[in-house]
Amino acid sequence: MVEFLKNAMDWVLTKEDDLAKRCNVKAEDVEKQIASIEKRRAELKNKFEESDSEFAHILSRLSIIKADASKCEI
Repeated sequence: MVEFLKNAMDWVLTKEDDLAKRCNVKAEDVEKQIASIEKRRAELKNKFEESDSEFAHILSRLSIIKADASKCEI
């Protein structure tokens, strides 16, 4: 499904580029699209960083637990 969406987006962007080359696209409209994508990208990046931080915390705690459990092994 991801590959399909990627291909569909590439197709749309190719068509839009063709229109722009024929002066049928307003630069302001493209600027709005750019701003929208940049905003969405920043939101996703922030969510990723929060999740990654939580995973790092969990892994750190698990490493401590593993070390404590290893002390008990004979």
